[in-house]
Amino acid sequence: MNTEHFDVIVVGAGISGISAGYHLNTMSPDRSYAILEGRPALGGTWDLFRYPGIRSDSDMHTLGFCFKPWKAAKSIADGPAILEYLHETVTEFGIDQHIRFNHRVQGAQWSTDDAQWTLTVDHDGTPTTYTCGYLFMCSGYYSYKGGHDPEFPGRENFAGTIVHPQKWPEDLDYAGKKIVVIGSGATAVTLVPAMAETAGHVTMLQRSPTYMASRPDTDAIANAMRRVLPDKVAYNATRWKNVLLGNLLYKKTRDDPEKVKDKLLTMVRDELGPGYDIETHFTPTYNPWDQRLCLVPNGDLFNAMKAGRASVVTDHIESFTETGIALKSGDHLEADIIVTATGLQLVTVGEMDFTVDGTPVDFAETWTYK
Repeated sequence: MNTEHFDVIVVGAGISGISAGYHLNTMSPDRSYAILEGRPALGGTWDLFRYPGIRSDSDMHTLGFCFKPWKAAKSIADGPAILEYLHETVTEFGIDQHIRFNHRVQGAQWSTDDAQWTLTVDHDGTPTTYTCGYLFMCSGYYSYKGGHDPEFPGRENFAGTIVHPQKWPEDLDYAGKKIVVIGSGATAVTLVPAMAETAGHVTMLQRSPTYMASRPDTDAIANAMRRVLPDKVAYNATRWKNVLLGNLLYKKTRDDPEKVKDKLLTMVRDELGPGYDIETHFTPTYNPWDQRLCLVPNGDLFNAMKAGRASVVTDHIESFTETGIALKSGDHLEADIIVTATGLQLVTVGEMDFTVDGTPVDFAETWTYK
């Protein structure tokens, strides 16, 4: 079995891996490197997830690359637009020449004597070995094998279709169907209004509420600056504007959480109108930014609710039934399709096995997260 050596190996060809490739090209042009990607396509999250409405809830002026300013009118971009941007980037900067697809890195062994890493790699079922002096992990923080999908009581009794957003079937026809989306995080808030465009009705079922904030999906200031300033200048000004505003908002939530809470809830009341039970469905027990806020671009979720195409139910699941979900309150939600938007399966370093001089590394004992 032949072993190929590179000065640097990057694991993963998503946003981080592509960025690493650019900086290696420009800052260390004399270094050899390869980007090993386990899947047959680049893009990471933006190629893997294909559910309706997939989008970023971070603006692309801060999520995108400093070396390739985002130029589209929408700063809150949809998944296909982001994926196109990533493909343009790797082609424009020659990063695509360094990407090796279907190379799933299974383990990394460091040798102090040799001062290098040895990687065991599965290339389309064929064991392959690489060595490198520097290993750059850009594999993300969740498992690509599948999402967090709890075992709900009675799941096997449901006669309809159950899907998780991470494994969205390309041929799923939900037009005119009754749909229940379990969860109220970023994925659910994206899915509900998108599916409500053609579904019979979409119900978002949550155990507890999430703070939500509506804002336009375009950045009027950024678009205006781009019309009169050079791309790089407009991008830098927009990025720093957004970073500064984000930091100021976060600081405000720490210094005066009640005021921010009142502002967020007032925004929801203004969107949904008088008489809606904001206290039950949109008022969390925690303060803003104790957990993540959910972005509602252009108020799309609220618009679907006002139009009667979507609704929110706050309750606990008793069990799945043949025709839907029985709730602990005694109510029953009818469903043809149940979407379990219940999150990701978090992992460290791409689920790889690491050893240092023959000793296995237990990342639970060596890493901390805040």
